Amino acid sequence: MSATGGNTAGGAGSGEERIHAGYLIETPFDPRQVAETMAGEQSCGTFARVRDETDELRARARATVESIEELEPASEPSLPNAYLERRGTGGPWRRARVGLSFPVGNIGANLPTLAATVAGNLYDLGELTGLRLESLRLPSAYRMRFDLPALGVAGTRASIGAQSGCLVGTIIKPNVGLSARQTAALVKELCEAGVDFIKDDEVCADPVHAPLAERVPAVMEVIRAHAERSGRHVMMAFNISDETDAMLRHAELVRREGGSCVMASLNWCGFSAIQSLRRGTPLAIHGHRNGFGAFSRHPMLGISYQAWQTLWRLTGVDHMHVHGLQGKFAQADQEVVDAARDCAARMSDSADDRVLPAFSSGQWAGTVPATWKAIGSEDLLFMSGGGILAHPDGPAAGVASIRQAWQAQREGVSLEEYSRGMPELRAALQRFGKPAA
Repeated sequence: MSATGGNTAGGAGSGEERIHAGYLIETPFDPRQVAETMAGEQSCGTFARVRDETDELRARARATVESIEELEPASEPSLPNAYLERRGTGGPWRRARVGLSFPVGNIGANLPTLAATVAGNLYDLGELTGLRLESLRLPSAYRMRFDLPALGVAGTRASIGAQSGCLVGTIIKPNVGLSARQTAALVKELCEAGVDFIKDDEVCADPVHAPLAERVPAVMEVIRAHAERSGRHVMMAFNISDETDAMLRHAELVRREGGSCVMASLNWCGFSAIQSLRRGTPLAIHGHRNGFGAFSRHPMLGISYQAWQTLWRLTGVDHMHVHGLQGKFAQADQEVVDAARDCAARMSDSADDRVLPAFSSGQWAGTVPATWKAIGSEDLLFMSGGGILAHPDGPAAGVASIRQAWQAQREGVSLEEYSRGMPELRAALQRFGKPAA
């Protein structure tokens, strides 16, 4: 069995449901020995076998080493390790991909414990100078023991009233500092510009100059009025990141005011808080990934997006950020593409639990061709801040330029050629530069 893979179901040879995790490790020891240590540490073992760790208990509860693929060694250790330094242990620093499986019965429908099992003390093991959780696969039936998205892809489209085409969104700019009334005035302008979706920035949640108690009613008054005039409901993701009870209160305020979406900073709110939020509101949850780079950027440490989004999707979020192609952040384009495909993959045979991938960071009309080429689908949220708000002819022209760029892809025409009859797209190309390939 491969130690890497997508969100397909898998099982052990005995037929018992098992969770499969794939790791990249670095160690001065035999990777097979280290893999067995990892399996024991994350199930029923410790550094020495204890009295009650019987053969029967081990057969029932111990994690299993499923695969080992040794790679080229490294000349230097990736991470410092005082345990090895105290013992004078040096290289070579052997690297390997290791596949482990864990009995579902060890964990149950307990998301924090699932995370602690596949991504817990492993990172601190003295035998390792590098460890990265690369993949996580769950049995289909096990996934169904957790929360599903309330809206997902189809429900988000239905709420907005956009059954086809890319969903075009934007972000409140400046990130923070506007009053509630100033925010509402900007939202009014953006609604009239033709966006499908608007979100708060992750650093603007409940500031003193624009508390949610004032901002939500002011903004929703504008959105309701726009819906009455146009028949289209713009989805606004209010950032309600907070402690759990406060988030539930904020979500209820959004619901009472006729809103359809709330946003939360996943990494900082935590699994249990987002699970409670999902169970306490029918609104779409826009899952923001800020801080994910701390878990992912080092190639020999942390967690891949595939594994990260697998855990977070069990909370029942509806949208997940993947960053953007040719964007302003550090991720390679292929990582963004893989992340979007992970979000669009079902984790269960029993339900459509796909989440809407949200592209953002430096996105504008010129990054549409690369997005279309890589994804081949318009079931995504294409969010542009500066590409809309900084368009030389105003936000409406910014939105039009993005929609024109998507239409050009449908027709198989280059942006340069298509822009000859589209002044909004032409102005965007002149203002922001060369289109992404």
